[in-house]
Amino acid sequence: MRVVEIKVNRGSDVFRSNHKRVISMYMDLVHGDRIRSVIGRVMSLPEEEIDDGLGRVMDRFGSRHNCIKTVLREHFEKVSQYIDPGEALTENRELLIGAHFTKEYSIESAALFNPSIVLHPDQSGLVNGDVKVLMSLRATGEGHISSIVFRQGVLGNDGEINIEQADNSPSTGKINPEHLYGKKLFLLKLIEMGCHSHEIDCIVGQLDDHFTMADLERSVEDLLALHQECPAMKSAVRHVRHLAQANYELSFDDDVTPGNMVIFPMAESESGGMEDVRMVRFAEDDGRVTYYGTYTAYDGFNILPQMFETTDFRSFRIMTLTGKYARNKGMALFPRKIDGQYMMVSRIDGESLYLMRSDNPHIWNESELLQKPVGPWESVQIGNCGSPIETESGWLLLTHGVGPMRQYCIGALLLDLENPGRVIGRTREPILVPTEAEREGYVPNVVYTCGALIHQEKLVMPYAMSDSLTGFATFDMQELLAYMDMQTVTT
Repeated sequence: MRVVEIKVNRGSDVFRSNHKRVISMYMDLVHGDRIRSVIGRVMSLPEEEIDDGLGRVMDRFGSRHNCIKTVLREHFEKVSQYIDPGEALTENRELLIGAHFTKEYSIESAALFNPSIVLHPDQSGLVNGDVKVLMSLRATGEGHISSIVFRQGVLGNDGEINIEQADNSPSTGKINPEHLYGKKLFLLKLIEMGCHSHEIDCIVGQLDDHFTMADLERSVEDLLALHQECPAMKSAVRHVRHLAQANYELSFDDDVTPGNMVIFPMAESESGGMEDVRMVRFAEDDGRVTYYGTYTAYDGFNILPQMFETTDFRSFRIMTLTGKYARNKGMALFPRKIDGQYMMVSRIDGESLYLMRSDNPHIWNESELLQKPVGPWESVQIGNCGSPIETESGWLLLTHGVGPMRQYCIGALLLDLENPGRVIGRTREPILVPTEAEREGYVPNVVYTCGALIHQEKLVMPYAMSDSLTGFATFDMQELLAYMDMQTVTT
C-alpha cells in the first residue's frame, strides 16, 4: 500500500553539548582515614605555601564559578569534623582544605537532548505575534548522570525560532532548609509506598501539621535513642528519610537566568540522574498558572516518578509521585483539569499508553488503557512525547513508537476534548523518522521529544537526534489534523 507522507520542516540549527559548562561539586572520599590523610597533608604546609596554593586555585577556577569561596567554605565544613577542634586555622587554610574536596563536573559532556517547550511566564516586551518560550533539556555528563537544564528564546511571528545560547556559568541553586512538609500528605505518600507501620506512626506522630527536615531529624533521633536495637524502627527511619530527601525546595538567586539554571540530582533517589522532563503550563480553575515538569529519577538501580512545580522558574518544589499507577517512565500531565480531575498520560505496562485520573496531582491510583501498539513502526512499544496539546479538534498527543532494530519514530493521536479516553484520530505512519544524518549518536536510530507547542498554526517541536543533539521540526497544523483525520481509529 502506498504510504502518504506529511510535510515536515526541519530547522538547520542544532543544540550541541558544551563541555565548558561545569559546576562545582563536593568530592566525597567516603572513608574517614583517607579524608584525614588529605587534611593532614594540607595541615602540614607552611602558611606561605597555603597562600600560594589557594592563589593558584583562585586564578585557575575563580572565573569559572560564581562565589567560588562560598563553595570551598561549604566543602570545608563537610570535613571539619575530622580536624581537632583545638586547631586554629587561617581562612586561607580552611579554603584550601575545601578545595581538596571539590571537583568540577561537566554537565553536558556526553549529550544535550530530549527537550520539551512551554510558553515563558514573562511575555513582556514582544512585538505582535511573537512569544517567549522556555525549553527544558536533559544534560548528561560523566557517569551518564543526567540533570535538567533550560534555554529561553522567542518564536517569531514569521516562523523564525531564536533560542538563546547559555553561557559558561551554570548554577545549581540552593536547597531551602526551611521547606515545609505537610504531615497529612507525607503520611499518605508513605502509605501509598507500602511503608506504613506502627514505627512510622510514632515518627510522624511527633511532628506538627507542617514540619521541616530539621524537625523530622529531631523526631527520628529521639526515637532511635529509645529503640536502638529495634530493626523495625531503623527500617522506618530509612523510609521517612528517603521520602523527605526526595521532596525538597530548590531556589536560584535573582541574577541567575533560566539558561544558567541546572537542577542537578540532590537526593539519593535521583543520584543516577533526572531524566526526560515533560513540562506543562498548567491553568488552574481560578486562572492561576503553575508549571509542572514530570520526570524519571534514577538511583542506579530503581526508577522513581518525580515532578517539579514552579510559578516563576526561580523556586522549584521537587515532589515524589506515588500511587498504584505511578510507575514506569514517561508520565505527562494534561494542561488543565477535566471534569474536576487531574489527568495524566503514561505507559505503566512497558508497551502501551494509559490515561490516569486523580484528585491529587501527587497520587495516581486510577488508569484505563488508551492505546496499544498498532503499526509496525511502534510494534515494540509506544509512549507519549509530552503533555497533550489542546486544539479545537481535540487533544493532540504526540507519541513515540519503537519498532524493528529499536528505531524510535514520532507519531500522534487525537483525543476527544470532553472524554480524553476516546481516541478519535491517529497517524498510521510516523510524522518524524530519523534521517541518515540523525540516526548516528549515543543511542542510534532515535528521534524523540518531551513536548511541543502550537504557534501561528504551526506545531513547533524541539526534538532530539539519537540522544546526542537537539533541533526543531515544524508542521502545519491543518495538514497534520487532515492527515490524522484520514485514518480509521482502532484501539
